[in-house]
Amino acid sequence: MSQMSEKKTIPDIYTSESKESAVKLAIESDQPIAQTAKDLGINPNTLHTWISKYSKPKRAEERTDEHLYDELRRLKKELARVTQERDLLKNRLHRTSLAQMRETRAIVKSGVWRVKRPLDLELRFV
Repeated sequence: MSQMSEKKTIPDIYTSESKESAVKLAIESDQPIAQTAKDLGINPNTLHTWISKYSKPKRAEERTDEHLYDELRRLKKELARVTQERDLLKNRLHRTSLAQMRETRAIVKSGVWRVKRPLDLELRFV
């Protein structure tokens, strides 16, 4: 029991350099962090804490990712705008075509247009 109380009262003190080297080893190693911690003789939770505290922030990667998300957002907005414009033009074309077809039918029925040959129309003034 005296050993347990000794362990609690006399903590192992690690320098920041040793913590940083442990973090580097854990990050660059192919083995799990728990195994690296066991090999170093420290608690895995301690190593995880050190990793969150001492690992260098990956700012360049975050910015790259954020830039990609911004680009994706911009492209989605542009796609929505272009799709809306396309649908609007299709709708206008469809309405114009229907109106022209109705107008042509009305003119043909009224006798203003006379068909000489198929697909060859002649305008006759009344």
